[in-house]
Amino acid sequence: MARRVAVIGAGSSGLTCIKCCLEEGLEPVCFESSDDIGGLWRFKEIPEPERSSTYRSLVTNTSKEMMCFSDLPMPAHFPNFMHNSQLLQYLQLYAAHFNLLQHIHFQTTVLTVKQRPDFACSGQWEVLTEDRDGLKKIHIFDAVLVCTGHYTKPVMPLKDFPGFETFKGEYCHSSEYKDPEPYKGKKVMVVGIGNSGGDIAVELSRVAKKTFLSTRQGAWVLSRISLKGRPIDMIGVTRLLGLVTLLLPRRLVNWACERELNQKYDHRLYGLMPKNRFLDQRPLVNDDLPGCILLGGLVIKPNIQEFQGSNVVFEDETVEEQIDTVIFCTGYTHNFPFLSTSLFTGPSFNLTLYKHVLPPMLEHPTLAIIGLIEAWGPIMPVVEMQARWATRVISGVIRLPPKEIISSWITKYYLQLEYIPYMDELANELGVRPNILRLLLTDPRLGFSVLFGPCTPYQFRLRGPGKWAGARNAILTVWDRVSKPMMTRVVPEPRPSRLPKLLVLSTLLVAAIYAGKRHSKLLESPMAALNNWRMYVPAAVLRVLKI
Repeated sequence: MARRVAVIGAGSSGLTCIKCCLEEGLEPVCFESSDDIGGLWRFKEIPEPERSSTYRSLVTNTSKEMMCFSDLPMPAHFPNFMHNSQLLQYLQLYAAHFNLLQHIHFQTTVLTVKQRPDFACSGQWEVLTEDRDGLKKIHIFDAVLVCTGHYTKPVMPLKDFPGFETFKGEYCHSSEYKDPEPYKGKKVMVVGIGNSGGDIAVELSRVAKKTFLSTRQGAWVLSRISLKGRPIDMIGVTRLLGLVTLLLPRRLVNWACERELNQKYDHRLYGLMPKNRFLDQRPLVNDDLPGCILLGGLVIKPNIQEFQGSNVVFEDETVEEQIDTVIFCTGYTHNFPFLSTSLFTGPSFNLTLYKHVLPPMLEHPTLAIIGLIEAWGPIMPVVEMQARWATRVISGVIRLPPKEIISSWITKYYLQLEYIPYMDELANELGVRPNILRLLLTDPRLGFSVLFGPCTPYQFRLRGPGKWAGARNAILTVWDRVSKPMMTRVVPEPRPSRLPKLLVLSTLLVAAIYAGKRHSKLLESPMAALNNWRMYVPAAVLRVLKI
């Protein structure tokens, strides 16, 4: 009899967990509180409590070839950086392709997840759910995969701003922001310079009377566009570059990256210069922020010192008056109200996880938290790898190390992680990490693409469990799919220019004429030519030659 696994949430993490359960011979039962799949990527006009929410114009910060699941490339005609509605389309395609919808119970909320009385022996869980009609039911599961993400509980640090109670204008969290129309003609203060803060500030600056962006630390700003107009993550997230970054001194890497960014626009001049070095904090991905600052529609300000009614005083003692609205882009914290508080044993009551997946204090590894990470790279391939690893742990294929090793691992790692090393770590345990040396010897073209090209998710389907026959072709044709949505106009091939040939011929002709004149002078007066030559030769050499 197959082991039953509860999957909580049907966003991108939940969908790939269902698929991985099926691949391991497990029986997944997914509970989704809303009426459809998609999670964060389903735009809704009215945000719902305890659910991820996004704004209408949201576009992905990672390109389609880097953020897709490893055995289903995104449609070639999709843009490289997609609108949220297009990513939702991809998730719908993924669910249909692998027949996942039949395993999902929609409009069913998970109320509690508790260990059974015999957990020490069985490792089983009691899951209490409530459907749309209010009917509650207890289910017994052999394992639970939590896929609700960490964008569900907004952080509103109002107590950090003295005098905020005197502010009479409107305020909200970025989770409540949908579009700029309600802020037309107003003076708006955006607090926080994460990716959401940057997007919202830029969008507001085009319709608001004035937009201010307050930041405590500043940020390094990256464009989505890199060399020759290619997606920046496909240039920056490669195995070779990761190896070079690892071998070179960290200070040198920081200097090189910061110098490159400041060549585009001086971060100090634009008021963006952060307190931290480039590798010490996540960069802000935004194509338009510098331009909005240059045009004056957006003004960068330091951290807020206090509110004085509708006036805002900053730490540099400057004051902005008559602020109409404040939007707090101050992030989220993870929220798992259905889990026991005994699992939250980390500093500041946080959840500590082995491999960023498993709570270490459980007697049986039958509870996994999927997607509670922030990676320097795409998130969806990471959660897929976590799901592949967790389901093989649940099925008993992968055995965990002793508690001492687990504890030592946890002390070294945090919520933020390096993309390629973490993927390789899990892939190594799964047996799916690409053997680059072997590929270079047996399939040089593929090996060079894996080593020098973008580290796409397809690399982890070349071998081992879950091997996909289409992985090699997906890797070798990746740039074709990048080009496809942009090749919308036939551009004639440029005619070969004759200018280089003419320059070469002209140079040869001038050289020949000059050489001919020098040769004729030598024949007419050999001694004069010799005297001209002597002035360029050191005296010591002339003495040796006795000239």
